Amino acid sequence: MKLSAHEKEQGNDVELKMNYEDLNQYDKVYLAKVFLDTPVPPEILEMKNVTYGGTGFFYDKAPKLPAAVEHHMPDYHLYDGFVNQQIAAGKRPKEFDEYLNSSIGYLTRGCFRHCPFCVNKNYNRVEAHSPLSEFLDVDGCRKVISLLDDNFFGYAGWKDLLLELRATGKPFKFKRGLDERLLTPEMCELLFTSKYAGDFTFAFDNIKDARLIERKIVMARQYTEKVLKFYCFCGYDREGKWDEAFWTRDIFELLYRIEILVKYHCILYVMRFYRYTESPWRGVYISIARWCNQPGFFKKMSLRQFAELNGEKSACYCYLAEFEKANPAAGYFFDLKF
Repeated sequence: MKLSAHEKEQGNDVELKMNYEDLNQYDKVYLAKVFLDTPVPPEILEMKNVTYGGTGFFYDKAPKLPAAVEHHMPDYHLYDGFVNQQIAAGKRPKEFDEYLNSSIGYLTRGCFRHCPFCVNKNYNRVEAHSPLSEFLDVDGCRKVISLLDDNFFGYAGWKDLLLELRATGKPFKFKRGLDERLLTPEMCELLFTSKYAGDFTFAFDNIKDARLIERKIVMARQYTEKVLKFYCFCGYDREGKWDEAFWTRDIFELLYRIEILVKYHCILYVMRFYRYTESPWRGVYISIARWCNQPGFFKKMSLRQFAELNGEKSACYCYLAEFEKANPAAGYFFDLKF
């Protein structure tokens, strides 16, 4: 959207293209992807008129956009044609809220955690990135502010920025989640009394943080009874072994985290590192994610009941039965209910 706005400002015509056909007709093609496993035909990347970028190509070494582009008001109408086509084809307008109703940007960038799996692992601190005015929809049609900050509460000036967000009168959300380990009573007071869009989302990526996360949840519950949602990352071996012992331990560590979150009526979204497909328990990862990532199921039934709902001959049921047979202690976790 920023590239589009910048090119239009230079007097160039811009067209959104959702496939690789007839790219030779364009003077310039910008191609981006977010995820490493998104396939792109290699011959496309060799075309002279193609410039490509994004974490999906370069991960933590992705080149930055030129400042004139990075700090340009986004072209919020770039996807209008695409969205209209999708809705005309029968999809619900609600599926395209981010395209239609959100001002999107970063107030801060970076993180100091140095998580080895994260694209932000090369940062040493959280820095101010853009003023809110840089991406806040000026015509007022976009009702929600969607923030992509990496670790908002890790920024020393978080309070001033949060007060500025509240002063807009618009609901806002930190789409990529917040670092719950940093929460203080003052942060809780301001955050949980704000006009927030959707669930309050945090991260619980490491079982070693369990006691701290639990203490912070207890503190947060003094300020809100609203839904707390946690991204739970799994399938990444910090020791680099990727052996059978790791894969079993990793499943149990995910189940331990689920136990803690269920205790405090929190929901979660399981995020799997792409190498989970190498695990002998690949199907268990899939089954747990299918259960957790659909709150309608997660809130109403245990993992075992979810498997039974799929049927005793289903892959889901067989995956879990096989894991429990090899690891009987898993049965306790399979029966946990929200």
